[in-house]
Amino acid sequence: MNRRTFLMGMGGAFMALPFLEGLSPQRARATTGGAPFAIFIRQGNGVQQADADEPERFWPSFAPGAMTSSMLAADKARAVSVLADHAAHLTFVKGINFNDPANACRHSGGGNQVLTAAAVTGDPCNSTLAQGESLDNRIVREFGQPGDEPLTLYAGRKTGMLDEVLSYRGPKQLRAAERDPFLVYKKLFGLTNLAQPELLALQTSRKSVNDLVRSDMQRLLGRTDLSKDDTARLNLHFQSIRDVETRIACTSDRLTVDDLQAGAAVIDDDDQIDTVISLHCDIMVLAVTCGATRAATLQLGSGPDGTQYTISGTKLPGFHSISHRSASGIDNVIAHHQIDMKLLGFFKYLLDGLAQRRTCEGTLLDQGVAVYMSDLATGDHKYENVPYLVAGSAGGFLRTGRYVDEGGVTNNKLLNTIGAAVGCKNEAGQPLDDFGDPRLEKGLLNDLVSGASARGC
Repeated sequence: MNRRTFLMGMGGAFMALPFLEGLSPQRARATTGGAPFAIFIRQGNGVQQADADEPERFWPSFAPGAMTSSMLAADKARAVSVLADHAAHLTFVKGINFNDPANACRHSGGGNQVLTAAAVTGDPCNSTLAQGESLDNRIVREFGQPGDEPLTLYAGRKTGMLDEVLSYRGPKQLRAAERDPFLVYKKLFGLTNLAQPELLALQTSRKSVNDLVRSDMQRLLGRTDLSKDDTARLNLHFQSIRDVETRIACTSDRLTVDDLQAGAAVIDDDDQIDTVISLHCDIMVLAVTCGATRAATLQLGSGPDGTQYTISGTKLPGFHSISHRSASGIDNVIAHHQIDMKLLGFFKYLLDGLAQRRTCEGTLLDQGVAVYMSDLATGDHKYENVPYLVAGSAGGFLRTGRYVDEGGVTNNKLLNTIGAAVGCKNEAGQPLDDFGDPRLEKGLLNDLVSGASARGC
């Protein structure tokens, strides 16, 4: 993983740091700081939008065009109103289709295409694979070092059928995702490199990562060449790490490695899914804050997500049955809408975290791009009008504060636009315009492009 800089502690543990103006020569800022990144969160089972005899409860009620926080906040009957606080940084992209109809089992084909825009193999139902890499992989392949991988996360139970669907190294090369926030935490802070005696010492001393590097932390905070903003960034970073540790352990006491590892027991428990999703969001924010990755994905549930989400204290039937309107004892249409709002609340939580962290040119939400999407349009498996919600401008490349309807273009153009925003190029060295199935029309979505270039600090 590429890191701007880091602190070293006991036994080689490290803490990756946010970009600090005081540690970067002025001449290097344009290339070393503020590199655009992309985060993708995928919801399964489509959203409750207008379809057949069902009313619209997802997209805004106002016409495409500029949107404001007040407009969204007033649109309470629509799921996207949850994101009203971030309206100025958002673009809702309606009218995006998948190209390859795949097979009858569209959970598989939708997962194959949502981040690849690739053709789908002709394998049996629920066994299809994408015939191309996913955009998160393309970003890391283009900007990382050999062997680097995107951060690939998964929240919820695995059922053995269509578990991971999202991230591809290349044609038919589906990447496994990590469900356990503790394991991701250990990798992010180098704890997997500790020998057993050092891990035992960490347990018995009841230390956190902050404690392991405390002497270096104090020396760094005492440097006179750090600005007030740098010091604030560091203090927020250290506190955020501590908050993640506490929440992984589900305890407010001082932590041991055993406490942290105990948090792994909840990853199969639907009653704890809220904690697991928000922890994964926290870890993605930490990872992009310290430059540990340029791309991350979070898959919510399996292909046909069967999680039993809790809404207002009531545990619902499995989401997959709700999406097919077959759950008994409830209004399935309203329940689907409620789940849409709940899951969008986690996207808001991610955006809150990105907006809280200041960079030399604004916030992480200004620096990168975060995308919320489903791999189906609706619960009846449609591939037309698949939702993509884009947040952040990637250093000014993307226009924000808008609701657009692209009228049925294939999703490769949206993926091209996001890839170009974070700096990806085509073979001619121009902004990426040919991602996905080579048979598809090339190009970007001009409605989303501001005309500025992605930039660093």
